[in-house]
Amino acid sequence: MGEIYFQNTLTGKKERFEPLRKGAGGAAGEVRMYTCGPTVYDYAHIGNYRTFVFQDVLRRFLRARGYTMLHVMNLTDVDDRIIQNAAAAGVSIREYTAKYSKAFLEDIEALSIETPEHVVNATDHIEEMVALTERLGERSFTYKSDGSIYYRIAKFPDYGKLSKIDLSGIQDGASERIESDRYEKESARDFALWKAPKPGEHFWETRIGPGRPGWHIECSAMAMKYLGETLDIHTGGIDLAFPHHENEIAQSEAATGKPFVRYWLHAEHLIIEGEKMSKSLGNIRTLRDLFGQGHKPSTLRFLLASVPYRRQFNFTSDGLQQAASSVERLRNFATRLRAEKLAPGTNETMAARVRGADEAFDAGMEDDLNTAQALAAVFDLVRDVNTAADRGEFKENDAPAVLAFLEKFDRIFAVLEDTDAAKLASLGVAAASGQISDAEVERLIAERQAARKRRDFAASDRIRQELAGRGIILEDTKDGVRWKRK
Repeated sequence: MGEIYFQNTLTGKKERFEPLRKGAGGAAGEVRMYTCGPTVYDYAHIGNYRTFVFQDVLRRFLRARGYTMLHVMNLTDVDDRIIQNAAAAGVSIREYTAKYSKAFLEDIEALSIETPEHVVNATDHIEEMVALTERLGERSFTYKSDGSIYYRIAKFPDYGKLSKIDLSGIQDGASERIESDRYEKESARDFALWKAPKPGEHFWETRIGPGRPGWHIECSAMAMKYLGETLDIHTGGIDLAFPHHENEIAQSEAATGKPFVRYWLHAEHLIIEGEKMSKSLGNIRTLRDLFGQGHKPSTLRFLLASVPYRRQFNFTSDGLQQAASSVERLRNFATRLRAEKLAPGTNETMAARVRGADEAFDAGMEDDLNTAQALAAVFDLVRDVNTAADRGEFKENDAPAVLAFLEKFDRIFAVLEDTDAAKLASLGVAAASGQISDAEVERLIAERQAARKRRDFAASDRIRQELAGRGIILEDTKDGVRWKRK
């Protein structure tokens, strides 16, 4: 295994990864990572999950390399949309957001996204946000206006170093990414740390006055509470680089005088069939939409992981079909390796071929999570092993190394185990017509074998036909029954 390199948005360069907290005695050490979670005012869409799957692949890869993870993801459960929607529904903001927070956590479980060590709600950390705002005030980075507290960007000369954006021409109302008209500010570039309440709005009574936090202060306060004043990695979608992550840097570094994050990693946009997702086009897709159309969680995870995170992702129907076929090919291959009786011995050529695939897989993942290169190594090996097995050149002692390689692959990509039907059932989504799990296939094959043993050939044929109708092809061999999906 070689060194790991990540493209750091802050420096614009690909840099060797090394965490601050190194392990003793050659151990890999601890990685402290923060990821921006969803704003829970509605169901997250497939573009959000592109970023969350990337973050999970990153996390799993680092864990596979022996790193201990201390990983925080926030749920933004207070902002203008949430306050407005909750008021319209006549419920508290906590009651309103609980539904969407629950749905998000269910969705990431369906996609086999590991739960970070800390999943935290913004509204549980008001005290930390107040304290950070006070700390900035003590250093003269804030000012008050009409009961709100603002960050004075002119006091932070490094502002813009992440996004490389030129703010010199920005004026009030010039961009919807800059909060402007709703509050009186000294400069259009300044942003609210603490917002004074408006009539009828939910607010908190605090020692800096009544109100609620600005969006940006939330992540700085929560990240530093759990991870310290300097983080190893901060991730998010590229749309968050400005202004959100730029403002996180300004707040955090002004308060501490230390670098806030060492490696900034941003996932590129997802588009749908070549077009940007938007309500006006009616092409916003949630996971629940896609599950309801018969797409499996494993298909969606594989597809979202297959394109390197820094490339724009074009989400298409053809891509979904190809991803489904790819997952089935991998599962059929693993089943063949476990079930087929192979000739004894070892083929040294195949052993070398497995080692080459393993090295190519590592090289892809080490190169800024180049998942396309890593997957190419996997599927090239699948092709070569299948060809060798068909020729009788793949031997009994070759299989364990290939299975170990598949296990290594799946520790990161997490698609080999067929739990799709169970995951859909847990969400209350009916499985697609004819969809059948590996466990159900094995159960029916066992029933068929029992029927054949008692010479009930009508029952045996009926089970075979049922499996065929559900996309399962059986092959009776001298070594037993082999099966694969169409």
